[in-house]
Amino acid sequence: MVKSDKWIRKMAREFGLIEPFNEKLISKGRISYGLSSYGYDIRLDNRFKMFIPQNEESLDPKKIKHSLFRDVVAQVCLIPPHSFLLARSMEYIRIPRNILGLCVGKSTYTRCGIIVNVTPLEPMWEGYLTIEISNNSSLPAKLYAGEGIAQIIFLEANEPCEVSYADREGKYHQQKEITIAKVK
Repeated sequence: MVKSDKWIRKMAREFGLIEPFNEKLISKGRISYGLSSYGYDIRLDNRFKMFIPQNEESLDPKKIKHSLFRDVVAQVCLIPPHSFLLARSMEYIRIPRNILGLCVGKSTYTRCGIIVNVTPLEPMWEGYLTIEISNNSSLPAKLYAGEGIAQIIFLEANEPCEVSYADREGKYHQQKEITIAKVK
């Protein structure tokens, strides 16, 4: 079952589901963020890891080189055409044991050829989200720190899972920074 704004508000207060938490959707002159009817719109932090193409034959998620990324701090960040970067949410998220979070990109960015990807937020995962953002257009695309980038939809299971992300000590649990791919 998809969880409503009432449930999200309650869980933000009692469980620390989302910190900081905006009880309303903030939108005036901005790409919206905050509480919506059946989800929560998260914001971009001002730190990014920009992909810098080099003379590599391929990107290997098992052996990704840190040198393929350059750290950028900016209020407005440009993604080159047909490239991507990694970003971080401003919000710290804590997922309860009986909940799965799905994150989808905001339509304002989608309509500009910008694709947002976040893997599922598993039960008992917590941390700042690492967000992959791709520019599919042939022009540089702007991203705005402090404004909305994606919406989390919370789904409740019929029963709590037996083994959570925290139980199995998932490799991205409690991440504080933008985290590139790693294999344990």
